[in-house]
Amino acid sequence: MTTKLPSRADHVGSFLRPREIIEAREHRAANNIDYATLRKIEDKAIADLVKWEEELGLKAITDGEFRRYFFHTDFLLKLDGVEEQGGIAKAFKNDTGKDVHFAPPKMVVSGKIRHVEPIQLADYQYLASLTKGMPKVAIPSPTMLHFRAGRSGIPEDVYPTMDEFYADVAAAYRAEVDSLAAAGCRYIQMDDTNLAYLCDDTHRADASARGVDPNETPRQYAKLINESFSSAPADMIKAVHLCRGNFRSSWAAEGGYEPVAEIMFNELDIDAFFLEYDDPRSGDFAPLRFLPKGKTVVLGLVTTKLGELETKDDIKRRIDEAAKFAPLDQLALSPQCGFASTVHGNDITTEQQAAKIRLVVEVAEEVWG
Repeated sequence: MTTKLPSRADHVGSFLRPREIIEAREHRAANNIDYATLRKIEDKAIADLVKWEEELGLKAITDGEFRRYFFHTDFLLKLDGVEEQGGIAKAFKNDTGKDVHFAPPKMVVSGKIRHVEPIQLADYQYLASLTKGMPKVAIPSPTMLHFRAGRSGIPEDVYPTMDEFYADVAAAYRAEVDSLAAAGCRYIQMDDTNLAYLCDDTHRADASARGVDPNETPRQYAKLINESFSSAPADMIKAVHLCRGNFRSSWAAEGGYEPVAEIMFNELDIDAFFLEYDDPRSGDFAPLRFLPKGKTVVLGLVTTKLGELETKDDIKRRIDEAAKFAPLDQLALSPQCGFASTVHGNDITTEQQAAKIRLVVEVAEEVWG
């Protein structure tokens, strides 16, 4: 066993929202109920979810991101100096061949970035009170404050140099990591769409047009994530999930990990990399050859985008293929993404969601023991 993960069967963190949470959010938005009432409804749904996760055999336990609307905005908007402005229109692709048009909210910097109060602390404490497993907190990567707008989204009168910007972002994230660590949290995952987008030729061209160097940026992002985690205790599991977009069973980026793999695996001081490998758009396993000793790649071989269940034989065959490039004892298994990176959720049923998790747990036990 060379992995720090609590189990070879893991997951990205978000689950389909129950109807009562979606309705309660709508009531809260309409001011029909107060925040305390919404929180109480979320609490009950999260308690039910934790029991469900444990019964399925998961050891890493999340709150399903039930308290969030988007995987990133709810967190980032709690930092001083961050505002939401419109979105970047994007045609998300899917297996139906019909694009889903959606403009994910764009975070822009309007002032100095500051961590003014703990963001996930109360959520973590409630989650930890419910489980004997390992509570896992997923937060958006700090790179989300840069990539979608580039330098044009960071006012020069606020940040004359990018070094000052990156230093403030890292300090804000360190403060959040510190508050969680002090409360006992030992598993944090940063969700990062941007390293994955830098594997896509179209997104690389778009990044260049925004003044973002697609070759140098992965190195800058590795440094930013490292500095964000730099005060974490030695026994904390530090993970990153690379996501190609996840909205109503559709994705926004394609392309294998080759353009970022060498920098990502070797310059990111991370214990576990959750990589999407559910279909050909994710490329082959050859980039895993750069994985150094002591780090784990969690193979996202079970899709959260389609309800149809993969077979155990197919999953095991693909694990065998991956093991030609990285040692089997440095691999683990998970679904490729969350089941609901946004409140809308993917186009699958709760029964199919359970079957996917059950499959991950059973295959992991059969492969790794």
